Amino acid sequence: MNLSSRTIAILIALLVAGVLTTYARIGPTLPFREAFLAAGVTVAACFLLIYLSFEALIFREINGIYAGLEHIKRKEFKKLSNKFLFRPEPVKRVRDEILLMAERRQQELDELVRLQALRREFLADVSHELKTPLFAAQGFVHTILDDEDDEIDLATRRKFLRKAAASLDTLDALVQDLVTIAQLEKGVVRMRRQRFDLIVLVREIFELLEQQAARRGTHLELFPPSLPETGLLVVADRNRIRQVLINLIDNAIKYGRDKGRVVVSLVESGRSVRIAVRDDGAGIAPEHQGRIFERFYRIDKSRSRESGGSGLGLAISKHIVEAHKSTIKVKSTVGEGTTLEFKLNKPKNGAVGSAA
Repeated sequence: MNLSSRTIAILIALLVAGVLTTYARIGPTLPFREAFLAAGVTVAACFLLIYLSFEALIFREINGIYAGLEHIKRKEFKKLSNKFLFRPEPVKRVRDEILLMAERRQQELDELVRLQALRREFLADVSHELKTPLFAAQGFVHTILDDEDDEIDLATRRKFLRKAAASLDTLDALVQDLVTIAQLEKGVVRMRRQRFDLIVLVREIFELLEQQAARRGTHLELFPPSLPETGLLVVADRNRIRQVLINLIDNAIKYGRDKGRVVVSLVESGRSVRIAVRDDGAGIAPEHQGRIFERFYRIDKSRSRESGGSGLGLAISKHIVEAHKSTIKVKSTVGEGTTLEFKLNKPKNGAVGSAA
């Protein structure tokens, strides 16, 4: 039976009036002890009726408010039990819930606005990055195709075709990086963990980037000099960590000083190994340090594009490191250089390679 609040109030008022009238009629006729007991029973009856009125009139409305909050929250919290409604100050509890929910919704709106701005910036950046090599290749190819009178000699044709091919290779690398970072963000890329020697891997990368470092006169250094002769074993996806280290060392060469130093430190720390790549370049200002791992984010856009690269290297590196349950950190001082570091776990006794 679903009675209205007014009907319930009238019924409770009649009951209280009946209790009080009954006591008023029979109370004076009773001896003192019985009259005192009857007064206690009357007070208890009135308290019970008033309490029930609160439950029926106020707590029922609060129940409706909580049900509405539950619907709005879309099962964000566990289903509330009615027992919470009968605690002291239930109205204050509802007010606190509403304010908390409003604060969280405002935070969500602010985050959506931020993500929308990042989305617009990303679309503009990716459009520019794709357009540059595509237009370059298109220009070289059309120049050859439009040469109906064979004014361009064979050597020039080959030169234009090589430049067009280089632009298309750049475009292909960019698309591959976009596919890679999309897969990493979705978590569909499996990390094939295995034991390998980190010292051997770093020296292999030094040999790979030796010519690039030589063009800028950069000295590649492994620290500390007295590394274990038995090697420094870690458990990780070797190919993915190789990709991370190539990105970090390549960036250190590009943005370090001419005739400077790039130092890769391998330091054991408990059950892990800390890998740090340090350059002696211009450093990164504090306002940029939190954004260098964003896709296509460039501190000096003109210099970054001249140096090559897709602008996705650090973003990909961040996702790979996080897939290994670690975090890549940046430490930089303007005018002194930049250090990027992360940790990898050392193998346990009897550890074997596995995919995760």
